Parts: sequence; C-alpha cells; structure tokens
Amino acid sequence: MDDYSKALEFYEKALKIYEKALPPNHPLLATSYNNIGGVYNNMGDYPKALEFYEKSLKIREKALPSNHLDLATSYNNIVVVYNNMGDYSKALEFYGKSHKIYEKALPPNHPLLATSYNNIGLVYNNMGDYSKALEFYEKSLKIREKALPSNHPDLATSYNNIGSVYDKMGDYSKALDFYEKALKIYEKALPPNYPNLSISYGNIGQVYNNMGNYFKALSFLEEALAIQQKTLPPSHPHIKETIRRINNVKKV
Repeated sequence: MDDYSKALEFYEKALKIYEKALPPNHPLLATSYNNIGGVYNNMGDYPKALEFYEKSLKIREKALPSNHLDLATSYNNIVVVYNNMGDYSKALEFYGKSHKIYEKALPPNHPLLATSYNNIGLVYNNMGDYSKALEFYEKSLKIREKALPSNHPDLATSYNNIGSVYDKMGDYSKALDFYEKALKIYEKALPPNYPNLSISYGNIGQVYNNMGNYFKALSFLEEALAIQQKTLPPSHPHIKETIRRINNVKKV
C-alpha cells in the first residue's frame, strides 16, 4: 500500500522479536533486515537501505549455500541501491554475483532471471551505454512475455525501461510506443494512486516535452505529481524530479 512509515513500524517490531529469539546468523533475521532495507530504498533513503541490505547479506553468506536464491536476492537488492546512488561500478560488481547464481539455479525462462537482466540493463542505461541497456532489457522482456500474463506489472516495467532508452536515444515515437504499452497495463493492473502509475505518467510527459508538445507534457506530469504527493514522503527524489520537469515545461 506504500505506507512506508507503517511498514517500517511493523518490520521493526518483527526484528526486535527475531533478535531476541533467534541465533545471530538465522536466515529469518536476514529476511527481516532485507525487508527493512526494501522500505528505506522505496523511501529514497539509500544509505539506510544499504546498511540493512548488507546486514542481511552478511548473514546469508554465512548461513546459506553459495548458489542459494536468497543470496542472489541480496546481491540484486544491493545492485538496485548502488544504481540509485550512482555508483555503477559497484552495481555491476554485485549484479555479476547475483546473475551467476540465477544462471546456475534457474530454468532459462524464469522470471527472476528476467529481473536480473533488467537490473543490469538499468545500470547500463544510467551509465549512458544505451545499446548495452537495450540488449539486456530486451533479454528481460523476452522472458517476461513468455513467462507472465499479458497484464503483469513486471511486463509493464520492461516496456517502461525500453521506452526510457529510446527516449534518451532521441527516438521519441518508439519511446512513446513502449511507454503507452506500460501505461495500459498499469491502468488495468494497479490501484489508481500506485507509484508505478506516476512513473508512467511522468515518462510520457517527458517524451511529449522532448517532442515539443508542451500542453500534453504538462497534463501527464501533473497527473504524475498528484499521485506522488499522495503516496510518497515530501522529500522523495521522485517528487523533486517531477516538480523540476513541470517547471521546465512552464518556462518554455
């Protein structure tokens, strides 16, 4: 439901019990740290997210076999945080660790493998290596189209990510095509104030801005901001970015 303060409150209650009742390297304790890290990541507090993800990873590396999927999940979560923080070399390092596990442990069309390809695409996208980003995003999409129902949000994530690359490459018609595919899924699959919807509106708004259609751009960006202000803390990076985009459109 994206009520992060409430989520944090209950995860911390759970953690207190686990810390008293379990040995220090118990996998449930790792899961608890991981959950808290996930909330901080969603809140945009990346140093805190990293702190809890690393606590989780430390336990899992001691308690689990080296090809266990929970270990790969920990590596992947750390990838996402480093990516959000802009430390792409670190993100790629942890991606390599997680992907090795997935390739050994999973069948070739497993959704987790798609997530792994998607994450590395995200890193390359942020590094500005768009051909590499597209390569990995398309690998992810190929699996998701086979493995998931046609209105699954993960499929929309793939469309959004591919749209993002085309947007940065200046191919705005292709970007709009993929962003609109994503939005159709989100509108069917998600509640009306879900953050992923705001990302989708924001992406489409930005493409219209790049195409010089400022009226349409403003309409979509304001839709995005309305959702973000209902669901995210006021200091969240997504809100700041959307306000920046709206101000840029209004200046034109």
